[in-house]
Amino acid sequence: MSRFLFVAPPLTGHVNAPLAVGRVLTEHGHEVAWVGPETYLRPLVGPDITVYPTGMRLYRPQADRGMVAIKSLWERFVVPFSRFILPATEKAVQAFQPDVMAVDQHALAGALVAHRHGLRWASLAPQAMELTEPFARFPKVHAWLRGHLATLTADAGLPADDGFDPRFSPYLVLAFTGSALTGPLSFPDHYRLVGPAMAPRRADPDFAWDWLDPARDPIVVTVGTMSEDIAADFYARTVAALEPLRDKVQAIVVAPPASVPDPPDHVLVVNRVPLLDLMPRLRAVVCHGGLNTACEALAHGVPLVVAPIRNDQPIIAEQVAAAGAGIRVRFARADAATLRGAIEAVLYEPGYRDAAARIADSFAAAGGVAAAVRHLEELAAA
Repeated sequence: MSRFLFVAPPLTGHVNAPLAVGRVLTEHGHEVAWVGPETYLRPLVGPDITVYPTGMRLYRPQADRGMVAIKSLWERFVVPFSRFILPATEKAVQAFQPDVMAVDQHALAGALVAHRHGLRWASLAPQAMELTEPFARFPKVHAWLRGHLATLTADAGLPADDGFDPRFSPYLVLAFTGSALTGPLSFPDHYRLVGPAMAPRRADPDFAWDWLDPARDPIVVTVGTMSEDIAADFYARTVAALEPLRDKVQAIVVAPPASVPDPPDHVLVVNRVPLLDLMPRLRAVVCHGGLNTACEALAHGVPLVVAPIRNDQPIIAEQVAAAGAGIRVRFARADAATLRGAIEAVLYEPGYRDAAARIADSFAAAGGVAAAVRHLEELAAA
């Protein structure tokens, strides 16, 4: 049996898939450990999994649009987060002696420590943008990003000019998407697109299941936890869009209750939902285009209305629209009429659901958790 060490940021969109993979590795008899904040990870991994603690710290809010958002993601989160966890990751490797490290692309400390110790490691792609070199066509941005990577590499005591890129493992890159969504992109031979990695999650006993009306079509509206600070107006426009549909549609808005004051009776506002449990009942999802949310919906054959905000979300939105499985709208500018038209289209025009079903079949064939586990086991045995 082998030892696998997971390193990922303490964010839902970054840990759900690795958690599913790690659980199955444990079921197969392997030893699994995590690097991260104990208070965040312990309720997720359970009492028996080793966690090498990093502590928690706050990071500056990220800018909300375009290329500025990319820069702020790196300068305000990826780089300081990687510096912060670098000592704890080094201690974890020395103590756990892993055979393989599974490293989120935004937890670069894991890749740097693996490289320094000559360990085999897999990159876990949390976004669509970093499946390839995203800024090769933009020389100034490319140089800026390479500068950050060189600084981080030097911080880890490694030569900055040896061609090593901590975002892309030379052994294995696991992406939780599939070719039916990405389209005809070309990837290196060691890339594996396995589809979304889904497994049962913690139950939410507080969710009001009896609120759902079987005579109306349920939808979920979510923009993810990282964008709630700019989403209040989008929620308001979406609720207004749904008013004429109140006899046909129920909406579950995943947001702090204060974001949607005095919601009408066909709108339920909750901080969190058991999304995977809800998916078989849903008729549509309105979202920001986060990779996990989009792929989990499509894996259940649920069509999407995508309002991208930042980073790789416009890429996901374009992929969904190109595949015919949903409609892209503008997060900041789509008015209630536009949103209503998009929601009605994905609900009642069968082509969107048919396309989502084709993607679901493709994701199932890609293998999900089982395929990811197999590739990591093969890497450990190599």
